[in-house]
Amino acid sequence: MPTESTAGQPADRRGEVGLRKLLEANRTFDADTTALPTMPLSTVTRDRWSGARPPAGAQPPAQPGNQQQLVKRIGIAVGAVLAVGTAAYLADLALSAGEVPRGTVVAGVDVGGMDKAEADALLHDELGPRVEQPLAVRIGDVQSSMVPATAGLQVDWDGTWDAVGDQPLNPFSRLVSVFGSREVQVASTVDAAALDAQLAQFRTHDNPTVEGTVRFDGGTPVAVAPVPGRVLDTEAARTEITAHWAEGNPLDLPVVAAPVAVRIEAVQAALQEIATPAVAAPIILSGKDIRAELTPEQIASVLSFVPDGNGGLAPKIDNEAVIAALAPQLAPSEIEPKDATFTVGAGKPTVVPAIVGEKVDWAKTLEQLPALLSLTGERTAPVVYERIEPKLTTEAAEGLGVTEMIGEFTTGGFSGPSGVNIRTVAAKVDGAVVKPGDTFSLNEFTGPRTAAEGYVESGIIDKGRPSTAVGGGISQFATTLYNAAYFAGMEDAGHTEHSYYISRYPAAREATVFDGAIDLAFRNNYETGVYIQTVATGSDITVRLWGTKTVSVESITGEKTKPTEPTEITLPKGKDCIATEGAPGFTISDTRVITDQKTGAQVSRHTRTVKYDPIPVVKCE
Repeated sequence: MPTESTAGQPADRRGEVGLRKLLEANRTFDADTTALPTMPLSTVTRDRWSGARPPAGAQPPAQPGNQQQLVKRIGIAVGAVLAVGTAAYLADLALSAGEVPRGTVVAGVDVGGMDKAEADALLHDELGPRVEQPLAVRIGDVQSSMVPATAGLQVDWDGTWDAVGDQPLNPFSRLVSVFGSREVQVASTVDAAALDAQLAQFRTHDNPTVEGTVRFDGGTPVAVAPVPGRVLDTEAARTEITAHWAEGNPLDLPVVAAPVAVRIEAVQAALQEIATPAVAAPIILSGKDIRAELTPEQIASVLSFVPDGNGGLAPKIDNEAVIAALAPQLAPSEIEPKDATFTVGAGKPTVVPAIVGEKVDWAKTLEQLPALLSLTGERTAPVVYERIEPKLTTEAAEGLGVTEMIGEFTTGGFSGPSGVNIRTVAAKVDGAVVKPGDTFSLNEFTGPRTAAEGYVESGIIDKGRPSTAVGGGISQFATTLYNAAYFAGMEDAGHTEHSYYISRYPAAREATVFDGAIDLAFRNNYETGVYIQTVATGSDITVRLWGTKTVSVESITGEKTKPTEPTEITLPKGKDCIATEGAPGFTISDTRVITDQKTGAQVSRHTRTVKYDPIPVVKCE
């Protein structure tokens, strides 16, 4: 076919004709090709020959048919991949059934992919012995060790396998397990008490804080610089041990700093402002016509420093030690209080006036010391005294109505050690005053009756047999006091008869006492007071009660009944065996009849029945 010539045509026109031919040829070879957007060929040609170019990286316009083909191909590829992946996932899941998940490491033991039974056996072989093996422990810069079993730690096998878990179903997790590992912590059973004991042992390695202070070396003040400490963090250490002991690796137990409570500058201030001037000169306490001195050496021994809670130091004075040093020096200036009492002369009691006491008020006196410590030059402070009133004043004694004897009784027949004890307790009780409504207790009034109070070892009855003890014989004084109170009309507030009858005492009208166990007590149930007088000789003791007599008392003793024969006891010869002939037991009663002194009317009538055991016959062979 004839070819359109472009010779002699303008350049734009020739380009337009050439482009049209190219497009027609392209349609012939690719029927699916879409025509270019309609635009003037002159424009295209103009752009072509003017040097215009499409933007860099620009893609040619997408063709609808090509897009559909591409989507179809991608879908086929993805489906194929998913089908292959699913098949591989299901195959892997089936093949790994009954196995430990891949990549599982328990306390450093790799059990991933193993049969569970084999893995369990391996863990028992590897971890089981670690319970009894020493485990290295570091506490700061200290090396120590522990045995897990001794610390109360054991492997919790069920808990550990729970932590391991079953095969993961998540495909991503299964894929990751092929290329990585998963650390599983051993679960433990813990004996809390045993682990606490182990932690307490580790605490012995603590470096406690050295608090800053000032101490005295031979009376010279010396500054002690503060040093921070290091202590075990007990709770964090408990967690660390429980979590990681089974791994068998050395454990680094956490520690915490123990801060100081006192700043170094506070130590220097206490040294310069308090400690140094404190021991530079004595402190004088001026009392009544007397001076007491606390020497620098004594000041150094009673002065210390403690943290004040604000980073500083506060002086602390040992007041008890100060009193011990000053009390003997000030004692001559003190007056002991003394209760009013009575004395009997020409058969009539008279009041002995009370004495008002004057004693050092140590609390108020010593509260002046802290201010004196930092002073220079002469340091003097007055002694503060306090007035101490007697328990029974002169006026109160005069109003008690103690004017005549209201009861008296005498016993005798003692000597030797018993006499010492009877006279000792009599001297203690002599002068006692029982106010109206008050109760007199022999044990409470005398206190412990021991060798320190002047009592000696003497005869007693112990479990039915004669024996000895410190304070033996006091029961004779108790019987004498009981009868004096009996005939004075005092109310019986508690007494106990002997288990065995003693012939020198009135039957059913006697009493025994024993420190802390058996007491003698009576109550003054009258409106006037009672003064107790005791008179002791080498062989007898008399007790008199003085007051205002308002009643008369009669004692009626019954007949002995229900006799019982003694038993015989044979003991080895020696100091613990005291032979006796024994005596029969019996039952007897006593009736006390109290009548009004003025009218003769009966006030009360009371009968007391007593059963005495037979005194056994004791033979020493």
